[in-house]
Amino acid sequence: MAFTRKRQREQQLQLYSKERFSLLLLNLEEYYFEQHTAFHVQHQGSPEERKIRGSLKICSKSVIFEPDAISQPILKIPLRDCLKIGKHGENGANKHFAKAKSLGISLIFSQVYFIKEHNIVAPYKIERGKMEYVFQLEVSGKVEDVVETLLQLHRASCLDKLGDQMAMITAILQSRLARTSFDKNRFQSVSEKLHMECKAEMVTPLVTNPGHVCITDTNLYFQPLNGYPKPVVQITLQDVRRIYKRRHGLMPLGLEVFCTEDDLCSDIYLKFYEPQDRDDLYFYIATYLEHHVAEHTAESYMLQWQRGHLSNYQYLLHLNNLADRSCNDLSQYPVFPWVISDYSSPELDLSNPATFRDLSKPVGALNPERLERLLTRYQEMPEPKFMYGSHYSSPGYVLFYLVRIAPEYMLCLQNGRFDNADRMFNSIAETWKNCLDGATDFKELIPEFYDEDASFLINSLKLDLGKRQGGQMVDDVELPAWASMFHPLTYEGGVDLNSIEDPDDKVAMLTQILEFGQTPKQLFVTPHPRRITPKFKSLSQASSYNASMTDSPVSPGEESFEDLTEESKTLAWNNITKLQLHEQYKIHKEAVTGIAVSCNGSSVFTTSQDSTLKMFSKESKMLQRSISFSNMALSSCLLLPGDTTVISSSWDNNVYFYSIAFGRRQDTLMGHDDAVSKICWHNDRLYSASWDSTVKVWSGVPAEMPGTKRHQFDLLAELEHDVSVNTINLNAVSTLLVSGTKEGLVNIWDLTTATLLHQISCHSGTVCDAAFSPDSRHVLSTGVDGCLNVIDVQTGMLISSMASEEPQRCFVWDGNSVLSGSRTGELLVWDLLGAKVSERIQGHTGAVTCIWMNEQCSSIITGGEDRQVMFWKLQY
Repeated sequence: MAFTRKRQREQQLQLYSKERFSLLLLNLEEYYFEQHTAFHVQHQGSPEERKIRGSLKICSKSVIFEPDAISQPILKIPLRDCLKIGKHGENGANKHFAKAKSLGISLIFSQVYFIKEHNIVAPYKIERGKMEYVFQLEVSGKVEDVVETLLQLHRASCLDKLGDQMAMITAILQSRLARTSFDKNRFQSVSEKLHMECKAEMVTPLVTNPGHVCITDTNLYFQPLNGYPKPVVQITLQDVRRIYKRRHGLMPLGLEVFCTEDDLCSDIYLKFYEPQDRDDLYFYIATYLEHHVAEHTAESYMLQWQRGHLSNYQYLLHLNNLADRSCNDLSQYPVFPWVISDYSSPELDLSNPATFRDLSKPVGALNPERLERLLTRYQEMPEPKFMYGSHYSSPGYVLFYLVRIAPEYMLCLQNGRFDNADRMFNSIAETWKNCLDGATDFKELIPEFYDEDASFLINSLKLDLGKRQGGQMVDDVELPAWASMFHPLTYEGGVDLNSIEDPDDKVAMLTQILEFGQTPKQLFVTPHPRRITPKFKSLSQASSYNASMTDSPVSPGEESFEDLTEESKTLAWNNITKLQLHEQYKIHKEAVTGIAVSCNGSSVFTTSQDSTLKMFSKESKMLQRSISFSNMALSSCLLLPGDTTVISSSWDNNVYFYSIAFGRRQDTLMGHDDAVSKICWHNDRLYSASWDSTVKVWSGVPAEMPGTKRHQFDLLAELEHDVSVNTINLNAVSTLLVSGTKEGLVNIWDLTTATLLHQISCHSGTVCDAAFSPDSRHVLSTGVDGCLNVIDVQTGMLISSMASEEPQRCFVWDGNSVLSGSRTGELLVWDLLGAKVSERIQGHTGAVTCIWMNEQCSSIITGGEDRQVMFWKLQY
């Protein structure tokens, strides 16, 4: 999980640094202003006098001294506990000494904290009683300024009301920020152009760090006021992958920037003092990104999850991210649910529904008896009423789980102390039971429980977390009986023998590893693929074969042909960006409106607004027939099974049947009161859409002899709309129909009952085209508004919407990728999962109006407003 990895990176950096100070030593809502090299003078003026060199940190509520020697503890003196602050040696007995020695800073106080002695993370030690500490600055000329700053901060800390304290400290901070600006010498290049500079704070868990934000045409910079943890944080805009506006403290002031696609841990989280500054910076970065990175929405992630491209874990991480939850803000840390409810059985029975938690209810409603008590209390409660007295996620709950890997955060949150040993995270089963039965415990889980890294369950730092009432020390978390984990030492990388300096410890550790046994090295880091097995014919099909053949796989060319077809389709769509124009012909006088191709691919039929149906031979590359049914435009065409009849829809309200063999009009269906916009055919049924606001379903009985008898049509169903219908399409098995109207509505119909399942208003204007995915789970629609919308068929939810610069008039798709025809004449390849255009292919000189793709997805034909019919092929 991101927070775990972030802590590990910080710990690795500390291996190369002697600095023990971190912002976690500050109180909540405290700022670190400045630091000075100084000496802590002990027993001054006596033979035992000694000076301890270190760094004096001036903070808004405390003074912190970090000795260079890690054997010495860090000293933290709260300003509110200071009785007197001044220059040492300017009064009384110390006056003569001041003439001979540099002036020091004298702090007389009643309480001091000792922290990280020998660099060991442990609860803070406290010493109480009146005492004086003297610090000499390496640059003695700064003593007066430092004393003046401390006196000012001391006055703020001694104010009675917390609000007054915060207001005065904020005024001091803003004054410091106003007197400084971003150091332009920190730019990566002298040619960078400054776009914006403002004040902000960098947010990390539990603490914020004030400074200056600067954005140029190539980089985003943050310069901390105190120069900590480094003088400048720099992010190259070219590396940015995602940005999110955040609420911070329920205010619209946050902005989080990511340079990775899937990691929950961002590269920087900024909190601004004014919403306008946040919005302006977001605009600058978003403007840069819109040409480089696709925007991700909850709907686009849902589509990826439904398609199996995201795991449940990744999907929940992305949803948490979009919901303003961040590992940099423990008050909004990502939430993951309890899923398992059985923590006592020796084996987990995944076939038993009782094994799983009811995810339709929040934790607080899982126990009926507790819920009844909560409801009774709620009804008796005065306004404002609330059901639950605590949240399902809070900084305390997050650190309850993470204390073993993030002890300094717990010490920061709890003023230098760990929680009571019996209230610690000791057992998963105990924690689950308390969440079910406890009067005020409704917490969910965190992502670490579902990550591969289980280090947060192990006390690898050997922290002294206290002793429980039963006498046992708090150590590793107790796992459920069904969670047999081998000992960590048995895994490769479980211990670094080279880091153990003591020879005896190293020998003991090696012996333990060798004697306990070792887990095999992990070869795969992703789920292992399933084995590919040959298909077998059913027993009924195999009965005609002799006994020796009944157990044999089917011969190539039978059922295996389906696999080859699917394989070829996948290969084609993987290479769809390599589409190349093969031939083109201008065979119409107006825009081409429809394309149909014979099964053998030799004959191509096209309709046009010039009112003609054309038959073109691919072999001879010649126009063979031109048929006109009326003087009105034709809107679409299709071939009936057997390639003997072609059907055309017309703006004159009719549908025309043309016999290819006999070369004449075979029949006319006069079934609408306005133009017929689109037709479909499946299993002897005709589906016709019209501007008269209807879609009609007809039974079509083919003639016994083509060209000699007329079809017999019966109206089976009428799907009524409120406005003109512009397009329709069927799913693969013709149980569902999608229609798109001139007012932007997409309708999904159940053809078995002729009922409307969903009506989605997702376009601002005419729907140009709409079609089901091959698996019938989604519908894609395009409109004159330039949007490509993906709709979930089961729920009717709009799960993805992408905008294009120009309307996409027509398309074909495989559920993941889209090949669309643009109003500009280009063919665009869209990656729906990545929410981006993968390729733009130059084609027509006017809008692409219709598109046809063969079953193998390797051959494409397009028609356009430029009257051209273009033949395309994939070049593998």
